[in-house]
Amino acid sequence: MNMEQLQKDMIAAMKAHDKERKDAISSVVQAVKKVAIDEGHRDDISEELVNRVIQKELKSVKEQIDSCPADRTELKAEYQFRYDVIAEYAPTLLSAEEVEAILKDKFAEVLATKNKGQIMKAVMAELKGKADGKVINEVVAKLCE
Repeated sequence: MNMEQLQKDMIAAMKAHDKERKDAISSVVQAVKKVAIDEGHRDDISEELVNRVIQKELKSVKEQIDSCPADRTELKAEYQFRYDVIAEYAPTLLSAEEVEAILKDKFAEVLATKNKGQIMKAVMAELKGKADGKVINEVVAKLCE
């Protein structure tokens, strides 16, 4: 996802008077800008950075949904709507089967060591942002058995 598209969608939501959608997209835009400034990329914001921030925001909203009390249905619905909007922009992640195929193909020599730490170190550099860390960890654990 690129920053320009996020900003265009935010403006479209403003014009449509869709406050909830605008707020959800706006929070992502603000988070991207903050991370870009912190990392010194104020003008040239890469798609990788945008995707990384979107995934982080998605995870944070998911935690809000999970920690919200069951009797607070309005708040939970608000979080769920925000999660759904942000999920539209999230990059598609590799499945466990795709991760396993990549590991067997590109990292066969490291897998042979059965050293989970070494494998994770080698693999995370390649798959960071392309697959969920939990999925990678589960696949590596399965292959190390």
